[in-house]
Amino acid sequence: MLRLALTTALVVMVAGAVADIPRTPGGKPDLTGFYDSGTLTPLNRPEYFDDKQFMTQEEAAEIVEREKARLARLDELSDPNRGAPETGGTGNNGGGNITFDTLPPAASGGVGGYNSFWTEPGSFVSEVDGKYRTSIIYDPPNGRQRPMTEKGRRIRAQNFTSFSYENDGTASWLAKPGPGPFDGPETVALSERCMLGFSVGPPSLPGHYNNFKRIVQTEDHVMILLEMVHDARIIRLNSEHAPDVNRKWLGDAIGWWEGDTLLVETKNFKEQTGLYGGDENLHVVERFQKLDNGNLLYNFTVTDPTIWEQPWSGEYIW
Repeated sequence: MLRLALTTALVVMVAGAVADIPRTPGGKPDLTGFYDSGTLTPLNRPEYFDDKQFMTQEEAAEIVEREKARLARLDELSDPNRGAPETGGTGNNGGGNITFDTLPPAASGGVGGYNSFWTEPGSFVSEVDGKYRTSIIYDPPNGRQRPMTEKGRRIRAQNFTSFSYENDGTASWLAKPGPGPFDGPETVALSERCMLGFSVGPPSLPGHYNNFKRIVQTEDHVMILLEMVHDARIIRLNSEHAPDVNRKWLGDAIGWWEGDTLLVETKNFKEQTGLYGGDENLHVVERFQKLDNGNLLYNFTVTDPTIWEQPWSGEYIW
């Protein structure tokens, strides 16, 4: 049984109850509240950390100071006498707070996108059990997502089709056969259409803005309202999955308690998901654990055999 396997794997996490946390009338940890999931800890471990899972406090402080300096630079007043952007743009989207380097150049070039005023990726490095992680991902041990299958690489590229065409000042995509990125709304990326935010998941990953979440908990449901695109995840407790013919953008989520840890299993996604590269075979298991300081330890495992060669897992603090 899946639940039995998950329970065995989580013995260490649920061995003891956390005493000094709010609880519901039924005695379960009360997760209700507002949380900020922004963090300067990247999803994938940067190459310069090599095989180090943890960084020193000094290294974490250096990352924070570097981010402050970057924001200060971006907040400087623009020169009102500056010239027009070069034709076709410069291959970036105008110097926002995007801290990841996995996205292709934006089609809008350097003519302007979200500037730093509108973005808030986080102001600290996530600290778990008193240690500063070099990445959110901890399995595999190299701290990076598993290699993608050929299908996964193709889907990931398709997710950003409307962002990634080279902009030379002309409709460059017309030189290629087939539909272009702007032929209709269905060809535009889900996040560009605001069908799904680009950090909503599941799993819920930090983005460069709109990282707040509100949890409302009852005895039968847990609702997670995401600031990004205002998506609302409804998790049914002690329930069963609906038939797989009923597929949803955010998948079908059910949850149950193992000690003081809430486990959530989500599947039955549509062909496109909030996790870039994921498809209808995506299966996500999340673990929510209330800490005595009021924060949440958020842990997740992603399985999608048609997209990633093996599962991968991560955790960070909300």
